[in-house]
Amino acid sequence: MPAFIARRLGLMVLTAFVLTFVVFFLTNLPPNLEKLARSEGSVRMSDEAVASWIVQNGHGGSVFTRYGQWLGVVPGWTATDDKGVARGRCLAAGEDPAAAPRFCGVLQGDWGHSTFFKKPVLPALAGMLGATGWLMLWVMIVMVPSALVIGVVSGMREGSRTDRVLSTFSIASTATPEYVSGVILVALLASPVTGLSPLLAKWGWIEGKTLFLGAASPDSISFWSFTLPVMTIALYGIGYIARMTRASMTEVMTAQYIRTARLKGVSFGQVVMRHALRNALIAPFTVIMLQFPWLLNGVVIVETLFNYKGFGWTLVQAAGNNDINLLLGCSVVAVFVVLVTQLVSDIGYVFLNPRIRLS
Repeated sequence: MPAFIARRLGLMVLTAFVLTFVVFFLTNLPPNLEKLARSEGSVRMSDEAVASWIVQNGHGGSVFTRYGQWLGVVPGWTATDDKGVARGRCLAAGEDPAAAPRFCGVLQGDWGHSTFFKKPVLPALAGMLGATGWLMLWVMIVMVPSALVIGVVSGMREGSRTDRVLSTFSIASTATPEYVSGVILVALLASPVTGLSPLLAKWGWIEGKTLFLGAASPDSISFWSFTLPVMTIALYGIGYIARMTRASMTEVMTAQYIRTARLKGVSFGQVVMRHALRNALIAPFTVIMLQFPWLLNGVVIVETLFNYKGFGWTLVQAAGNNDINLLLGCSVVAVFVVLVTQLVSDIGYVFLNPRIRLS
């Protein structure tokens, strides 16, 4: 196991370098840099002024050198403006260039300055990730148990009416993207003119105009504001995990050792709980772990739809405002989440499946 983890960590580091370089290269293409120069400087800047701004702000030179400076393995850039004032990546305002550190990149904890938030990227991302963390926590609390119960019950009774109903629900939820289910839930439960809310308000069953709120805020988390964002994300995942659990449970229930246990007179409930369930949950475990990277994509849509200011909302704002440093910070977070969840999934799979461990 230590050798396996060491190999995976080495592969993770190599993958992280490759992916972050690809994102760095794409975000630092000349059209993006020109757009950044005009948005930070003036839209009426001449081409010569744009080229000068790009060089003066550390975006000139080789892309490999700039990537090394962003990582913190190459000394940071320095430049002198028209007034003779020295500035650079590692220089704070008014700091003596001789006292400034040579290296200041991601590895040193300096992720650059956000042009959208007007502050360092790392503190801005930390707050947004905390908000998204709460949302993802409640999504997993709702999604995983519900999906496992649906999948196990459906797989236990393959071909029955219960199986057909639950399978139809799973397929329908998986086939419905978040931007559709979110709009439907808002129209049904959070609109004062359509859906159930006008009827409930007319009957006096709710105090306000809507049953649930159509927007959510990290500063005021409540059942009424969090229900719709959580359900919008969870519905898609519930169907996918339930289908995988059902397939695995169906395969296990037809295994020879299950038939032997039944022939020995073991009750159906004991067969399921003591013999079938653990083996049936091996495949869904991997799927559940892979939901974390998918949730990063889901929150982009849901946080924008419900105006929830988390990681997904931040990514949209960074892309819309051409905030290169913020986009790079978001890419680092996304790559880290994907690689770590893959590693945890592989390690967990080895522990759950003895055949993998023996081989």
